[in-house]
Amino acid sequence: MKKWLLSCLLFVFVLSNLNVLSVGAYTYGDPNEEALAEAYKAMMLELNKNPADYATAKKHFETVKEEVDMHMGPEPAKIILQNLEDEDKERVIENMDQLLVLNMARRLENIEKNFTEYDTSKRLLAKAHATYEALSPKVESRNPELDKEVKAEFDQALKALGNPGLFGVGKQEADLDQFNASKEKILTSLQKEFDLKSLEIGHFSESATEKENGKNEWTDVSNIRNWIPLLLIVGLLIAVIVVARRKRKK
Repeated sequence: MKKWLLSCLLFVFVLSNLNVLSVGAYTYGDPNEEALAEAYKAMMLELNKNPADYATAKKHFETVKEEVDMHMGPEPAKIILQNLEDEDKERVIENMDQLLVLNMARRLENIEKNFTEYDTSKRLLAKAHATYEALSPKVESRNPELDKEVKAEFDQALKALGNPGLFGVGKQEADLDQFNASKEKILTSLQKEFDLKSLEIGHFSESATEKENGKNEWTDVSNIRNWIPLLLIVGLLIAVIVVARRKRKK
């Protein structure tokens, strides 16, 4: 019985340490895909064909037009659709590049507004990061140093969000000043790189209660997974108590 209890306690200890490691690790998580970034990548594949397939590229853009109109006003989509109609590849790509930078600005600005809401902030950062991942190959080919700097600032922004941990275990304090510093570096450098006069994109809002695509999107799925070790521990302790009581009755 003593050996069995010792084994159980050792198992609990291992699970607890694994849990701490998972809570303390910094990962972007699954952003449930950033629709605009996915449309951008699909469009680039069509536009880089020889000859370019403008009709299919237009279909890809139309999948995100409603979202673009909602958050950035009707003008950006109107211009890009006209570029596609004119079969002006250079202008389509230039305007799509700028649209992605504006999308990053939208996501990052809303993190500041929801900074105390860790799940929301991390979800928005994951979407901003996914947007940059679509642009990264182009930035790297033009300015490798800038690509490294932007990626490093995204990592700093992620750390600046902190981590609530599980019941305080592995908790990391959030740092709004650090986040804002990284946000400014990212946006200022990309604004200059893609020749944007302004990052103002009109009125939009994104709160902890907002739903996209008809469902809540949560990037920090690790918070749910962190409950699994706890449930295992509770179940194990209950099993120990039940076995001990049965032995006493015998």
